[in-house]
Amino acid sequence: MTPSPRRAHSLAAAAPMPRLPPVMTMTPMDVLLFRCGAPRYWADAGMACPILAETCPILLSDLRALRRCGLIRSMTSQLNELRRLASTAQNRQTETGIPRVAMVQGKIPEQALSAVYEPMINLILRGGKSMTVGESTLHYDPATYFVMTVDLPAVGAVHAASDGSPYLAVALTLDAGILGRLLDDLPDSVPTGVASRPTAAFSVATVTPELMDAWVRMLGLMERPADIAALAPVYEREILYRVLQGPHGQLLRDIATPDSALARVRKAIQWIREHYSAPLRIGALARLAAMSESAFHRHFKAATALSPLQYQKQLRLMQARHLLTARGASVTAAAMEVGYESATQFSREYARAFGLPPSQDASRLLAAFRAPSA
Repeated sequence: MTPSPRRAHSLAAAAPMPRLPPVMTMTPMDVLLFRCGAPRYWADAGMACPILAETCPILLSDLRALRRCGLIRSMTSQLNELRRLASTAQNRQTETGIPRVAMVQGKIPEQALSAVYEPMINLILRGGKSMTVGESTLHYDPATYFVMTVDLPAVGAVHAASDGSPYLAVALTLDAGILGRLLDDLPDSVPTGVASRPTAAFSVATVTPELMDAWVRMLGLMERPADIAALAPVYEREILYRVLQGPHGQLLRDIATPDSALARVRKAIQWIREHYSAPLRIGALARLAAMSESAFHRHFKAATALSPLQYQKQLRLMQARHLLTARGASVTAAAMEVGYESATQFSREYARAFGLPPSQDASRLLAAFRAPSA
């Protein structure tokens, strides 16, 4: 006998909810590999994620279509190839022979991570990194890449992979002229990121298979140095093009556009870098950037996460740290050289920034540098 609709509803309500099958835990890279068609997820997608298979048939259909067409290579293979190519990197900036491309591997000295970073695209191949600019801290790993479009004083920290493998990364220094020529060559119909104004000149985004593939070709030139002159510019443009298509597109567009707010802030940043020991005149910097003082302060803080005075202070303290450790300068001499009039004020601000008074911090860094690696 068929139950009435009312009876059927009450039976359904009283029936216990079926147990859902377990859903596997995915790391950020796992999610990307699944989305981008890595074979390990194609084979068992329905078995490991039955709920996804039942509720998202369109997504799975699209992924299978991409696999059939061979449009996306396995990101695992790409990452492993990049790690192999960059395996000769040392624990300092290591040149590759390719213009503007460098790599680094292993435990990096603390003072080298506390520095002024140039505009760049930084791709992590193994391990992870955190970058603190002002009060903002960004974390990124092999599932992400970092873009910085102005010179920024920042404090970094690197971490080995979960299996103990050393940190490994590659970076491309940004050239505004190359970016500008690339933008001139793009048709208006090509998307280059979101149109909204960025709130900062640095950010992290998810890596894509297309971007990884361009990096593989770029680093592959280390094994074919005769091809560098002809092909490195091509691969550099492709890397920039892929980033332009992503969430950082507007960031790159702004530094290549002379009259953008970011480009004008960069002029002021360049002046501060060249004259960090001189007194700072906000009015003069605002005129250099062709802005009112209030607009200049607002744009500067949005781009760097620091006020102009904070930016200058960070430059002074980082340069003083270099003088103390690399040149053996006295605390007073270092303070005077970077623009402080009071050694006491310098020591107080140094300890606030680095956790120890200048002499103690320098001794600690030198001892760590001379200690044999474990």
